[in-house]
Amino acid sequence: MSILSVEQLSKSYGDKQLFADVSFTISNQQRIGLIGVNGTGKSTLLKSIAGIESADTGTTHHAKDFTVEYLPQDPELDVDKTVLEQIYYGDSEIMVTIRGYERVLQRLQDNPEDQHVQNQLLTFQQRMDETGAWEANTRAKTILTKLGIVDFDKSIQELSGGQRKRVALAKALIQPADLLLLDEPTNHLDNQTIEWLEEYLSQYKGSLMVVTHDRYFLNRVTNLIYELDNGTLYTYEGNYQTFLEKKAEREERERQAEQKHQNTLRRELAWLKRGAKARSTKQKARKQRVEAMQEQSFNTEKQDVDMAIGSTRLGKQVIELKDISHSFAEKRIINHFNYLVVPEERLGIIGPNGSGKTTLLNIMAKRVKPDHGELTIGSTVKIGYYTQDHEEMDESVKVIEYIKEVAEVISTADGEQITAEQMLERFLFPRPQQWTYIKRLSGGERRRLYLLRVLMSEPNVLFLDEPTNDLDTETLSVLEGYLEQFPGVVITVSHDRYFLDRIVDKLLVFEGEGVIESFYGNYSELIERRQLLKKEETKQDKSESSEQEQTRRSNRKRKLSYREKQEWETIEDDITAIEEEIEDTDRKIAEAASDYNKVEELFQTKQDLEDKLETKMNRWEELSLIVEEAEE
Repeated sequence: MSILSVEQLSKSYGDKQLFADVSFTISNQQRIGLIGVNGTGKSTLLKSIAGIESADTGTTHHAKDFTVEYLPQDPELDVDKTVLEQIYYGDSEIMVTIRGYERVLQRLQDNPEDQHVQNQLLTFQQRMDETGAWEANTRAKTILTKLGIVDFDKSIQELSGGQRKRVALAKALIQPADLLLLDEPTNHLDNQTIEWLEEYLSQYKGSLMVVTHDRYFLNRVTNLIYELDNGTLYTYEGNYQTFLEKKAEREERERQAEQKHQNTLRRELAWLKRGAKARSTKQKARKQRVEAMQEQSFNTEKQDVDMAIGSTRLGKQVIELKDISHSFAEKRIINHFNYLVVPEERLGIIGPNGSGKTTLLNIMAKRVKPDHGELTIGSTVKIGYYTQDHEEMDESVKVIEYIKEVAEVISTADGEQITAEQMLERFLFPRPQQWTYIKRLSGGERRRLYLLRVLMSEPNVLFLDEPTNDLDTETLSVLEGYLEQFPGVVITVSHDRYFLDRIVDKLLVFEGEGVIESFYGNYSELIERRQLLKKEETKQDKSESSEQEQTRRSNRKRKLSYREKQEWETIEDDITAIEEEIEDTDRKIAEAASDYNKVEELFQTKQDLEDKLETKMNRWEELSLIVEEAEE
């Protein structure tokens, strides 16, 4: 069933046509991936659907009570609100109820003896029951916790940029909506969190449209791909893998159509030049047809990001770290770390957010001095550093001027000379756009331009800090192809699993508490190894359980000792008492639903009681078997 219909949507910025006469429908529970080269209008299309930005022409149709939830690339949050206040927004009955409940609960914590506030809390608790808001409240806090936000009362103003993006993501996921629009939701998320998000979205009740560079994410989450290409929207049934196959088929058909067109045009021109006899009206019609054919264009000119750039010679000594240690605010993030980077190395650095990955990269680049240890860099090393938060660009500078600040001409590995203008063209900046100001570029286009500037310096050691953020899938694919041919060293911090699988053959894994482990292999091989170890641990646990069972069976052949008889007489009462404690703890958890710290403490208490109960039950089983054997 269709929930949204878009007809003849068009949008331009100045003389640049983003998309023209775009039409599509979205059905219930569809999972749509929106892809295209940076600057083609993906984010603008999402904003148009969300009603945030109006299109030049076109219409949208949906039911009267239709709701859309939108996560922008750079969300704007109210810095004066707390995390919980920020996410419980909106006019839905559940959100209004939760907001009121949280406010009253806060007032009660400030004035626990206030009878009026106590009565208000009882009223809101009843409304929470009636609207089913308890489940939404619990789900909201679970989502925040999974996204790494655990201090719910913290002010938005105190959060980092990455934390704010995760709060905004939680806010979008929590709100009830018919259509969820996500613009680069995996930015600022580590690999484990992205995997959780994939699982969560697979259970999402509404429809979904997502813009992302994460190709594994696209492959696992979507069942329909929309591609914006030169103003036209192409639709592909299936996930990202299917899209690649069908796009190749479409481009081949277009090439064949263009070839057929050129052959026909050549014959028509030959006829006219030969001056073949024909009635004047027929000859005039033929000329008009030829003119129309000459004006017809085909979208077969493949714009690839050609990065055949050479690098300066690199000697045998690259980078060596000896006994490196570093801390932030008394938190040890690197502890006595030793590592030797060798020529042609392909190294990935992974770990949770805030674990110290970028810090390690900055130490290796001599941008941060470690608290302890020694760093040695070879004399021939020339580092090109693509940072996560790229340097500030002077928006009053033109695109061509920004690149020429580094180099006007570079040499490829085979000695070919390429001008800055030619390199910009290969990076999808046509000649007219090269003379526009940087302020007119989209965020993704600026990242692509910054990447070109880094590579124009002809480094022999590349540091890439989250290079996949805000780059489109096509640019990433060609970047990966370039890195495979790059003769120097590549060291990258990335959460993009696809990128890591293609580029690196060794990983540095931040395990926490300053521990960094080395692993020979790519990301998928690391996960496979961890799953294998987990299976072996499970198998060992089962083996130990079997041994315990054999011990219990052997106990059946004897009678209870005096102490065991005393234990047997009271054990059932002990079990009943523990069960009552668990029930009482469940009641306390329900009453403290909004007090996260209290809930965490109670959950731990419940876990301890359940472990105690399991031990008692196992002991009861052992004793009962002995009793049965004795009675027989």
